[in-house]
Amino acid sequence: MKRFTIFVFLFVSISAFGNDDERIKTIHVFVALCDNANQGIVPVPKKLGNGQDSKNNLYWGAMYGVKSYFKRSKEWTLVSSESNPEKHILERILLKHQSSNTYLLADAYDGKYIKQATIHFLEANAGNNGIMVKHGDDKLDFGGNANLLAYVGHDGLMEFDVEGDFDQSNTNKRDAIMLACISKDYFKPYLQKTQSNPLVWTTGLMAPEAYTLKAAIDGWILNETDLQIRGRAAKAYHKYQKCGVRGARNLLVTGY
Repeated sequence: MKRFTIFVFLFVSISAFGNDDERIKTIHVFVALCDNANQGIVPVPKKLGNGQDSKNNLYWGAMYGVKSYFKRSKEWTLVSSESNPEKHILERILLKHQSSNTYLLADAYDGKYIKQATIHFLEANAGNNGIMVKHGDDKLDFGGNANLLAYVGHDGLMEFDVEGDFDQSNTNKRDAIMLACISKDYFKPYLQKTQSNPLVWTTGLMAPEAYTLKAAIDGWILNETDLQIRGRAAKAYHKYQKCGVRGARNLLVTGY
């Protein structure tokens, strides 16, 4: 009888751990395409700074853009790509992580509509605007139902204020990454309303390219601490920008 009891306990315990390992995790990335004509940025080459051309855009289709960089990665598989899935969004891609049950949805917003991209990102941080995407038998939750939310692009909050539904709608835990210039100062008042956890954001000017995003996500998938994830992001930024690890750590910070 005692042996049977032990067997049942072990079976239940192993099953529980197995279910936890298989739990789907979702990431939603909001990319405001670089736009020389419609954003207050230092102009980049015309081909890279056309906010209506996702294929060649600095933050999407160029070498270190979100779509190109993740598509080349051995750790991620491109599941699907859709043109104009919603108003203001030029392209949407879905990726699956190779060694975990993690999915990433990334939206390329027309650079002219950076304000809408910012609002949608912040509303999602409050748990609003949930999006459900089907992949096989899986129903994947993005938008306000995603576990991790990221913004990539110019920090438009330096030039405009935004209004939206930013009050926390539920108590679900959400992490947030903001790769934009001086994002901690400008996103902080809004993030305090949404109650998201600022996993990585910035204290100064930066190049919001995808290697930093991927490095942070790598650590997040492994359930590393916020400081470890920030450390990964800083090392990746230094590797490509040659700014020194110390400088990168001062630029990329975590928490309030």
